[in-house]
Amino acid sequence: MRQPSTIQADPDEHRSGWRTIRKVAPYLWPEDEPWVKRRVVWAMAMLVLAKLIAVYTPILYKGAVDGLAGEGVPPLALGAVGLTVAYGVARMMTVGFQQLRDALFAPVGQRALRALALETFQHIHQLSMRYHVTRRTGGLSRIIERGVKGVEFLLRFLLFSIGPLILELLLVSIILLWLFDVWYLVVVAVTIALYIWFTFAVTEWRVKLRREMNDQDTEANQRAIDSLLNFETVKYFNAETREAERYDASMKGYATAALKTAYSLAFLNFGQSFLITCGLIGVMVLAAIGVQKGSLTVGDFVMVNAYMIQITVPLNFLGTVYREIRQSLVDMGQMFDLLEQPAEVMDKPCAPNLKVNGGEVTLENVHFGYEADREILKGVSLTVPAGQTVAIVGATGSGKSTIGRLLFRFYDVTGGSLKIDGQDVRDVSQTSLHASIGVVPQDTVLFNDTIRYNIAYGREGSTQADVEEAARAAQIHDFIVSLPEGYDTKVGERGLKLSGGEKQRVGIARTLLKNPPILLLDEATSALDTDTEQDIKDALARAGEGRTVLTIAHRLSTIAESDRIVVLEKGEILEQGTHDDLLQRDGRYARLWSRQQSEDDAA
Repeated sequence: MRQPSTIQADPDEHRSGWRTIRKVAPYLWPEDEPWVKRRVVWAMAMLVLAKLIAVYTPILYKGAVDGLAGEGVPPLALGAVGLTVAYGVARMMTVGFQQLRDALFAPVGQRALRALALETFQHIHQLSMRYHVTRRTGGLSRIIERGVKGVEFLLRFLLFSIGPLILELLLVSIILLWLFDVWYLVVVAVTIALYIWFTFAVTEWRVKLRREMNDQDTEANQRAIDSLLNFETVKYFNAETREAERYDASMKGYATAALKTAYSLAFLNFGQSFLITCGLIGVMVLAAIGVQKGSLTVGDFVMVNAYMIQITVPLNFLGTVYREIRQSLVDMGQMFDLLEQPAEVMDKPCAPNLKVNGGEVTLENVHFGYEADREILKGVSLTVPAGQTVAIVGATGSGKSTIGRLLFRFYDVTGGSLKIDGQDVRDVSQTSLHASIGVVPQDTVLFNDTIRYNIAYGREGSTQADVEEAARAAQIHDFIVSLPEGYDTKVGERGLKLSGGEKQRVGIARTLLKNPPILLLDEATSALDTDTEQDIKDALARAGEGRTVLTIAHRLSTIAESDRIVVLEKGEILEQGTHDDLLQRDGRYARLWSRQQSEDDAA
């Protein structure tokens, strides 16, 4: 087995641990909530009282023993029976003050847990689209879960385990030096020093093993979530066995890491027990020699034993506490790394709200690429007049949907500018920008809740009448009321209980309820059949009256009546005009139209 004495903790890990402690500490002493400070102070007072009583308790035990043996001078002028009762009362008071301390501190820990969880949740929603598309949801949720759970533990044990242990060891050492001689203190001090060194060294080693186990756990969890989210795909390709094997491979790695952790824990526990037992034997031998010589009473022998047992319990607990604190620091460190992840798209200081007068959208020589060496948009200039409908068409990868993402400011342009009514979207607050644009995406994703909830999500505070009106406009009200549970029907995770067209119409209803001045339709009718498509086209046409509508389409039949059609080709505008104008030019659009018409006729 690798020797713990040769293991050095990574300085970066220590710096990360201190960083985490510094970030957590303010939750114990918030400037704006004095009740938290009062509870912390009272909890610390209860802690000190409990330790003082605990340290005095063995003296009462010694007095009772000496009283029964007819030796020494009993403390507090009480008889053996009285001292026995006092001993019992002291033990109960110690436990009582400890429980009162925990009760006083519990709201502080829960407040910190809630505040940090909320801060993390809000920060994740502020992170850029680029960050979310590169992270796996399962791994991210696991990091948050472990980090938040570590908050209360870290706060509680930093205050109520490490500090009290140091206080108790100091008081016991003073008593041993005062009542006995320096050799007792030497034995205790050497035992504690060796114990702490061994515990910390082995625990640092175990932290590395635990981190490996966490990584394997995260990998297994995210594979399981990926597989379950893609349930239909797994079924389509008869891949149940393949998915089970991938998951089992991850769990095998986790099991291997978990076994290493278990074996190292057994080594740690045995080493701790060996050192403590050696120290206990050493002190008891000194006391036994003192009793034989007549310099100590039997009560002194019992009291020394009581003090050693008293410090043995928290010392044994130290190994667990230190290990869990180190693990909490690792888990919370990962979460704070997440909190320190900067948002790619941020508001400028004191950014004003967007003021939409008509809703004119202007792209001026816009350049953009998801990767620095792969430009998607190459100097696109386009104006969508207020109140008009402009459609953007083109082959896959031409940059159609990218324009929509830039308009909603999921990303910032790398060159040129994108403006709404003359205001650069980078200069206004994202909240006001998002409130002004309604989006119906190609793939509508719904919450695992009722149809009513999903439609009402479009505008906070919507009434049932508002929801039904939006549903009628999206041509889905009749379908909803035909369901056994009507608007209370659960749609399933990501809306899987609904068909593609039904999901799309719920998404359209949700956007219509939002009632924004600018509409962005990204393949909004792609999942609909021909008859339904015409109904939705009529609904969207009515919804677009008086609004600026930017339509991104693949099926040209859905945008033939647009005020203007823009054809993109490899990130550049190839041609633009009305449907009739473009057909007369007999260019790229005319060829696309002819091909789609032939395909529709063949179908």
